[in-house]
Amino acid sequence: MCTLEKRGKVFHLILTGPDEQHRLNPTTIDSIRSALAQIRSDSTPGSALVTSSDGRFFSNGFDLAWASSPSAGGSDPAVARRRLGHMVSLFSPLVADLLSLPMPTIAAVTGHAAAAGFALAVCHDYVLMRKDKGFLYMSEIDLGLPLPGYFMALLRSKIVNPMWRREVTMRGARVSADRAVEMGIVDSAHGDAGETIEAALRLGEELSLQGVGTDTCTPR
Repeated sequence: MCTLEKRGKVFHLILTGPDEQHRLNPTTIDSIRSALAQIRSDSTPGSALVTSSDGRFFSNGFDLAWASSPSAGGSDPAVARRRLGHMVSLFSPLVADLLSLPMPTIAAVTGHAAAAGFALAVCHDYVLMRKDKGFLYMSEIDLGLPLPGYFMALLRSKIVNPMWRREVTMRGARVSADRAVEMGIVDSAHGDAGETIEAALRLGEELSLQGVGTDTCTPR
């Protein structure tokens, strides 16, 4: 579900798998948390993390197909709601893991980032995004699903302008890279996926040379 590479002191976490939407289910969440635990254990002063993904999606959010799987009883709406709630509960510690990681973290958003995928991206200290395709999208409003409380807390801290925050959370705006830079959600926009990842790795190396670590890194 994810692979971990290292370039100098920069860890590179890549979301992988046969489904390029990189939807978040218990297996995916556990895989990412295990990688973050390894990064935390192996880190040294000056370490940095870049998170990216394969394919045209960064992450399309929670795995609703897993929640509604008939083989697990998800064809019953009550069961599907419980399974979705289970994913919401499992994802919260992953958010905490990223926010508390003792190093600079950079999301290279290489494609669509929707719902929990949007939240995953903005858990990082820096967000870089490709501008040739893809958008940020909090899709719950269009799916008729409530936003978890910790999603709203995260978005309040990351989208400080209330007008733009309403655009994302109440109107379900699909935010392009250039628009996301204007809104302050994304730090920079780049031509395509490859350019975005390379820019993120360069930024990680620059921060690594500055020796940013536990005592100086504060989640944004």
